[in-house]
Amino acid sequence: MSRVDQKVSAAQPLSPPNSPLAGILLLLASVFALATLDASGKWVMAAGVPLLVFCWFRYLVHFVLICAVAIPGRGLTVFQTNHPKKQIIRALAMLSATLTFFTTLKYLHQAEATAIIFISPLLMLAIAPWLLKEPPKRSRWFAAAFGLLGVMIVIRPTAGLPTAGVIAGLLTACLFATQHLLTRLVASDHAYTTSLWSSGLGTLALTLALPWTLDAALPILTEMHASYWLLMLSTGITGGTGHLLQSMAYRRAPASTLAPFIYMQMIAAVTMGWLFWGHFPDGVTWIGILVICSSGVLNSLNEWKQNKS
Repeated sequence: MSRVDQKVSAAQPLSPPNSPLAGILLLLASVFALATLDASGKWVMAAGVPLLVFCWFRYLVHFVLICAVAIPGRGLTVFQTNHPKKQIIRALAMLSATLTFFTTLKYLHQAEATAIIFISPLLMLAIAPWLLKEPPKRSRWFAAAFGLLGVMIVIRPTAGLPTAGVIAGLLTACLFATQHLLTRLVASDHAYTTSLWSSGLGTLALTLALPWTLDAALPILTEMHASYWLLMLSTGITGGTGHLLQSMAYRRAPASTLAPFIYMQMIAAVTMGWLFWGHFPDGVTWIGILVICSSGVLNSLNEWKQNKS
């Protein structure tokens, strides 16, 4: 589930940007790949597949895909990291965020779930001065507060959203912010290295947890139609592809150029929710979504303007 990794990929050591348009197109492709992952995962779990089993398939396929792309070109040295402890903590944060986000999707529609977790980039900007020793900026605080207002509109009591889903969504946002901050702290590692550690350790942890859920899942898995198996396997492909496309996007365009386009993921989430479930947010929820997206886009444009001056 990591859907706002785009914000942090900018911290990776990258080659000079050379094709902003290509970067934007790659980022948009990654956004829709990750939104497809979310929708597919929600659909598979609605068929009765337990959360841990689904996430194990998703992580395993992702790990195999990253290995197939990274190892031929870089060899086993791609696993070498300068920050083993931080990579482990980041992997645990990412796994926890994946579990809580798909728990959120179990209770909420994709649009509302995605809107809630989009507070995480703004949380990261707000707390970065303390953890990353970055200079504090008043504009970031305003953006975070404005984004939080949008989330409050989305989860308003009259929306009738299940409390468990809202709590899981807010917890996911905090975990995503933690994951992204740790990504900044391991930025000296190659993007492939970070991805391999996260997907590999996540796969290992979920494999160790399988004995506690596999017996109950076997009746469902043995009777599951082939189309659901393909859909479940596809989540690893869309997840792995989405992250690879993100990395490629940030190698071709600066983060300041790409940042406003991150919020296209909200449109992708609404589109997937409509295609898969026939769900379309009501008018008030749309106001909350627009407030969240506006806070992020305006802050991105302000950061771009300050960096340019």
